[in-house]
Amino acid sequence: MIQTLAFYLFAVLVVASGALTILARNPVHSVLWLIVAFFNAAGLMVLLGAEFVAMLLVIVYVGAVAVLFLFVVMMLDIDFAEMRAGFIKNFPLGIAIALVLLAELVLGIGAYRAGGLVLGVADGANAPLVGESNITSLGALLYGKYIFLFEAAGIILLVAMIGAIVLTHRQRPEGARGHQDIGKQNRRRPEDATDLVKPEIGRGVDL
Repeated sequence: MIQTLAFYLFAVLVVASGALTILARNPVHSVLWLIVAFFNAAGLMVLLGAEFVAMLLVIVYVGAVAVLFLFVVMMLDIDFAEMRAGFIKNFPLGIAIALVLLAELVLGIGAYRAGGLVLGVADGANAPLVGESNITSLGALLYGKYIFLFEAAGIILLVAMIGAIVLTHRQRPEGARGHQDIGKQNRRRPEDATDLVKPEIGRGVDL
């Protein structure tokens, strides 16, 4: 019974938060609703016994969305004074959403401990979990049978990262556009950069 209730709760909130992500006029609100959708999708994965996928949703996607939220705040012209003024007005709504997420977390943990969700069973009974968890099985398979492919993928990613760093920090010829001489800039004196001129009254300055 608790698995079915948790499933419908997570499913409804995923659909609702996904719709609000599209319909919200404020891009910051869209990102927040997207985070709620990811959390509820992770809850569905936990109910299905896919703890690894749920962990990826929370760590990778929510973490990436948090970075996206940071860039949105930095790049958009947002009135922070108005945002702070509306903080008190929206504080009860924020507390309500936090309580709902907390209740979902408690419900999801309870449903997971009760057993994985089995679709197609009329009475809602769940089959008992047999053997190791999928995280343990995936880790044993990834670091056992496919260890060489895993290491090869890591080496390819490392080479790509080094190549991107080398291309970004390549040396430019002297005098080229965008070239910077940090030592020359640090040695520059104020008298070399400014020219104090006292023009006569009624006359301009010759450039």
